[in-house]
Amino acid sequence: MADEFDYVIVGCGAAGSLLAARLSEDPAATVCVLEAGPPDRHPFIHIPAGFIKTLKDPGVTWQFSTEPGPNTAGRRIATVQGRTLGGSSSVNGMIYNRGQPGDLDSWAQRGNRGWGYADCLPYYMRTERRIGFGDDARRGREQGIPVTDMDWIHPVSEAFIAGCVGMGIPRNPDYNSGDQAGVGYYQRAILNGRRVSAYRAFLHKALSRPNLEVRTNARACQVVLEGTRATAIRYQRDRGGLATEVRARREVILSGGTANTARLLQVSGIGPGWVRDLGVELRHELPGVGENFRDHYAARFVMRAKPGVLTLNQQARGLRLAGQVARWGAGLPSALATAPSHVHVFWKSFEGLDQPDLQCVFTPGSYKEGMVYVLDDEPGVTAGAWQHRPESKGWVRARSTDVWQDPELQPNYLSDPMDQRVHLGGMRLLRRMLSTPQMNAILEREVLPGPQAQTDDELMDFSRRNSSTTYHLIGTCKMGPQDDPMAVVDDRLRVHGLQGLRVVDASIMPSMTSANTYATTLMIAEKASDFIRGREAVAA
Repeated sequence: MADEFDYVIVGCGAAGSLLAARLSEDPAATVCVLEAGPPDRHPFIHIPAGFIKTLKDPGVTWQFSTEPGPNTAGRRIATVQGRTLGGSSSVNGMIYNRGQPGDLDSWAQRGNRGWGYADCLPYYMRTERRIGFGDDARRGREQGIPVTDMDWIHPVSEAFIAGCVGMGIPRNPDYNSGDQAGVGYYQRAILNGRRVSAYRAFLHKALSRPNLEVRTNARACQVVLEGTRATAIRYQRDRGGLATEVRARREVILSGGTANTARLLQVSGIGPGWVRDLGVELRHELPGVGENFRDHYAARFVMRAKPGVLTLNQQARGLRLAGQVARWGAGLPSALATAPSHVHVFWKSFEGLDQPDLQCVFTPGSYKEGMVYVLDDEPGVTAGAWQHRPESKGWVRARSTDVWQDPELQPNYLSDPMDQRVHLGGMRLLRRMLSTPQMNAILEREVLPGPQAQTDDELMDFSRRNSSTTYHLIGTCKMGPQDDPMAVVDDRLRVHGLQGLRVVDASIMPSMTSANTYATTLMIAEKASDFIRGREAVAA
């Protein structure tokens, strides 16, 4: 069975949703989107606090895990990614964070023309509808995902912010303005108490277009090549079932995410020579496919609050939870309509740095040790820190040609000595921020890592046994010029050496941004839509 469209997009996550909406604006172009997961009907997708449920649900997520490594004490770390309409934007923490201008300037300096901050700013602006304070020369107001401010202000969060300000960290009302340093509340993709995924913001309203088709529960299993041209995608509805082929007259576009895009290329015979070990014919050798894999590795500290201090641990139970549900139902600010991270701190691991090299988060609640987002029985708070731009690199590798089998993910956390130094600096900064006079009035004791961890070796041992992913996977199809042997796509996101094949997702990032990856992934898709349609950048 075969049918045909101008564009076939694999993946309906952040990038795929936006890209399909933009390409289908042209009534003369036909677009088909293949999404491996189901529609976004899961009720907890749309309630911001519902991420606690969806992250554990294999019905709407890829339940990936990393391979054991020396800096994770031999642990496998759950590395969940979204598998539904909207992809990870339907299950993530909803944070909108662009990062620092220097992130993108470094991409341009690697030979990627048109990817400096000034080049990309119009695309950031086109992907957002900022509601709240911001410089109109840098913030989008007209379209895209709604970006709102925290409206449920917790007194414990206020005390944390006040303590940081007392340490000399300035309060920053808009960290997305280009000046990131400081402390304040996160901006998030929540509107009227509901999560707004990329699918809901961009693609849902376009479904009435006759030139657009979205197919769910369609797992891509092969990029079809005719010579050096990508002409189709084969996909399956069921494991072991017959493959269906959908042809692309103009382009096949891979937006499956950092893990899945690399795996799909590999099982299609596009990648390093070792893909022959899978029983795959090597159709086009590209050594960089699956390499350059990076992620943020976060240390989290937990503090127990003093008796009588009210935190999320009590507010998410019993009658107090019922009260929060009632407030959410009435459209009032509530705990149900907040992102999991309330407060941001962008700061420096060591004095003398020009720009922050750390991102820290704070939540007025605590979770049980070793359990994913299960609240403690006792009141507490949690703070985390991770290095902005890790140098440690790993890989993503298909285990077999069966795309129903999870790939091998090895991020090699903390393998670079500089990453270890910055990571230690982040943990020591967390301790300082949790020990201000304002927090001492609220907190009783440190639970994790605990007072027994004082030296660098003790803190690193704690981190190896307890730190975790932030789900910010990038780099496995990195963008770079032809003379870079590990580059997979050029600066128009076309796969080197092939025709009719593009990659548009976080896998093309050559290095990590000083941010969560969501906002930049949207920017990449917006920019790619102009490449494909032959348009120049136009500011919002």
